Amino acid sequence: MPLAALLLLIASACGCSSIDYYFQAVHGQMELTRKARPIRDVISDPATPAELKARLGQIVRMRDFASQSLQLPNNGSYRRYADVGRPYVVWNVFAASEFSVNAKEWCFPFAGCVGYKGYFSKAAAEQFAADVSARGYDTFVSGVPAYSTLGWFDDPVLSTFVHYPDPDIAGLIFHELAHQLTYVKGDSVFNESFAVTVEREGVKRWLSAHGSGTQERELRAEQARHQEFVELVAKYRARLARLYAEPLDPEAMRARKRGELDQMHAEYGRIKQEWGGFAGYDGWFDRPLNNAQLASVAIYTQLVPAFEHLLRDNGGDLPRFYAEVQRLAALPKAQRDAELAKIDGS
Repeated sequence: MPLAALLLLIASACGCSSIDYYFQAVHGQMELTRKARPIRDVISDPATPAELKARLGQIVRMRDFASQSLQLPNNGSYRRYADVGRPYVVWNVFAASEFSVNAKEWCFPFAGCVGYKGYFSKAAAEQFAADVSARGYDTFVSGVPAYSTLGWFDDPVLSTFVHYPDPDIAGLIFHELAHQLTYVKGDSVFNESFAVTVEREGVKRWLSAHGSGTQERELRAEQARHQEFVELVAKYRARLARLYAEPLDPEAMRARKRGELDQMHAEYGRIKQEWGGFAGYDGWFDRPLNNAQLASVAIYTQLVPAFEHLLRDNGGDLPRFYAEVQRLAALPKAQRDAELAKIDGS
């Protein structure tokens, strides 16, 4: 579909005046489509560096594994390569009210309401975050190496992640393909938690089939650290939620909020020592902590335990698991949330 026609379709569907935002989104997507080349052509090109050829060859094997062993969509996604010339493909802006741990949502014609807003320019993302912050919101800007168009386009392999370690690339591809398999408009936590579950299970199976014992041990250590990080965020998010429910004046609330976040930062320092100085989360903690940061983690992890429990209940059979997830996806949100809470608590 031509750029102008797609832009007109989106603008008319949303009935809003944010034409500049939709223009940058459509233009950014069209840029990826224009730059993407079939991976086989990139590999056969004499000008392609040997290291990139090797990485793309491995990604072809991961992509085949995704469809053949994980029963994820078998289509044109991740069968082309695009060099975007920047460290991230988009920058997501998260926001939360000053005294709320819940992410603000923005609504779009095809994706529904989501807890973040993406920009193809870091400067544009930071400007939007500044505008939202000026209205009293906590904000958080995070670079993203890949995203899913939910099957509207064939998503390419990008230069933003092609040189990541094998488990990270595999997980990213499995995660984004999971969005194509099941996606519920307006339920970011459901969508991301499901995709993270598929990502984790998929990487475990990929390494079992194609990895080394060292890689499997490193993955277990990485996942253990990530689980501690998630639990730390969840702990203080719950503490803040209780604080925000108290009848305090704004100044007293701000002081208590800062105290909680400072305590969280100090607790991270103690956990980091237990990790032997592993610094993988330093970047996240180096900025002033706020509600939007905590909410961004919750979006991706809140329902993962329920989905992992559901996968175990289905004997690790992925097609049965996917069918059950799709059944849940078709339910009204309140009923879906209730069933997932029951699964997580069982």
